[in-house]
Amino acid sequence: MKRISLLLVATFTAIQSFAQTDANMGIIPAPVSIKKNTGTFQLDKTVTLVSNETANAKTADLLNSFIVTKGGFALREAKSATAGQKSIVLTSVGAEKLPAEGYSINISTNQIKVTGTGAGLFYAVQSLMQLMPEKNQDKISIQAAEINDYPRFSYRGMHLDVGRHFFPVSFVKKYIDLMAQYKLNNFHWHLTEDQGWRIEIKKYPKLVSVGSVRNGTIIGHHPGVGTDNEVYKGYYTQEEVKQVVAYAASKFINVVPEIEMPGHASAAIAAYPELSCFPDRDTWVGENAPWSGDRKGKQVQQTWGVFDDVFVPTENTFKFLENVLDEVLVLFPSKYIHIGGDESPKEYWKQSPFCQQFIKDNNLKDEHGLQSYFIQRIEKYLNSKGRSIIGWDEILEGGLAPNATVMSWRGEQGGIDAAKQNHDVIMTPGSAGLYFDHKQSTSTDEPLTIGGMAPYTKSYAYDPVPKVLTEEQQKHIIGVQANIWTEYMETPAKVEYMILPRIFSLSEIAWSQVARKDVKNFTEERVPLHLARIDKTSTNYWVPTPIGQPEKVVNGESITIDLKAPMAGSKIFYTLDGYRPSETATEYTGSFKVIVPQGQKKTLKTVVITPSGKRSVVTETTLNNGAPEVKTK
Repeated sequence: MKRISLLLVATFTAIQSFAQTDANMGIIPAPVSIKKNTGTFQLDKTVTLVSNETANAKTADLLNSFIVTKGGFALREAKSATAGQKSIVLTSVGAEKLPAEGYSINISTNQIKVTGTGAGLFYAVQSLMQLMPEKNQDKISIQAAEINDYPRFSYRGMHLDVGRHFFPVSFVKKYIDLMAQYKLNNFHWHLTEDQGWRIEIKKYPKLVSVGSVRNGTIIGHHPGVGTDNEVYKGYYTQEEVKQVVAYAASKFINVVPEIEMPGHASAAIAAYPELSCFPDRDTWVGENAPWSGDRKGKQVQQTWGVFDDVFVPTENTFKFLENVLDEVLVLFPSKYIHIGGDESPKEYWKQSPFCQQFIKDNNLKDEHGLQSYFIQRIEKYLNSKGRSIIGWDEILEGGLAPNATVMSWRGEQGGIDAAKQNHDVIMTPGSAGLYFDHKQSTSTDEPLTIGGMAPYTKSYAYDPVPKVLTEEQQKHIIGVQANIWTEYMETPAKVEYMILPRIFSLSEIAWSQVARKDVKNFTEERVPLHLARIDKTSTNYWVPTPIGQPEKVVNGESITIDLKAPMAGSKIFYTLDGYRPSETATEYTGSFKVIVPQGQKKTLKTVVITPSGKRSVVTETTLNNGAPEVKTK
């Protein structure tokens, strides 16, 4: 017990130190400007919380609840400040001069004045909560400073695929909480897929009675294997959707629903086979695979992948989609409705006599032209309802719908092309580290993923505005988003593991000015602070590997190992004897030298263990002094 207590004290001390010395005062994302002043504000139970505006009541409650948890005391609330009384004042006076979603925090020895309105005030309080160090002797000492802040992009998004794996409302709300803490404001809810339709549509009950059910879980890497002993199902009722939308709105987050079309439609087609080009065919197994002669009918897909069975462009299909969208529009007030448009194979359209005649009758060039027609028709319908569409960059194929916003995922080129055509763009390229279903390191300890490599430093280095665009074209880059595809994320804990700490990087590139980015400050001061706080909660996360450990082979005879713990309170353990490190290995306490005999090599293996007992993956570095290369067959 004594050892644990000492460890906690050491952790608190480390957190306190980080918060006080960091140029950004521990805030993620980095504010536009911070000017530290002399002195401190002593937050204790004598301080008054002043908020005389009804619109600020919930934000004031949020701050007071945090102080109760952080300091062990609640602040007395008042409508106005008393002369000589220490206070935290929340006000909108002067906020009209701030940019959209902007705020200011002025901390003096006698008062903390927080200025903002709506989302701006909410974000100000998020920053204020982040910069508070740990309590010391029943008070929290806060550095005097002036902070001014506003976002770089208006759209700052996180995506969650619930089609491949379904997650309960309680986790969706937790996901939204994490977004709100880091000033992200658009939740892209991917609700329909080949492997599951997840939203109740009252006019079409089979979408959930049939479309939300798979005959077995899917395990293993692409394409996976469908098991037969456990039915996988789940969907959100319309009442649950309303709960999520209202909850997100209370955190100043807009929910963007995605209803996939014309591809990724197997679940809908399983429920209503007449939506297919070939209603009597089985669903094909795999892209362009021959269909089975064993007619069992359409089914929700039992493997991962892209499938040829897409919506047929009949009047019945368009009426079906319009009716679905009508119910979606009632549930989601979002200006944007995401209609997918990606990975829609053209094989069935090529084979279909109806589709080929449709192409001729409508003077379309080819199947790409048919996709463009499909998207433009849906866009026209949504525009008539006062909404706008977002689609993945494939909607550029065959001609872009007039008012569409493009989400560029296959690199940046789709976004560049769209911006040059004066269309708004949200950058989300997997090549820039914004696919959070990719691996976070090269370690063999990483859990099953789709592949790829996206450490949090990769997404942090990304600038969403391509330099090839003119200044005017760059204005069409309205935001950035990271995506969570869940083929290999069957539990909430794994989703958390995959998004943390990468959500910190997304937050900073979405909000902070480019000039304010500082990878050293970010990785060595602020990320360690935030992870140390998360370590004390029930939230899972990826524990970073030691800072400074080389990823490539290090050559030499006398090699200095100089590492740094990646989060406050964590410890590094290492081995040089080839065995896997644990807490029984040598603890790293400072730089040391490794002597490697001529013609030999050694392997440095490390593991990071946090105060709560979480562990990083084991990281290996080869130390080589001219060892002969071992050839493998």
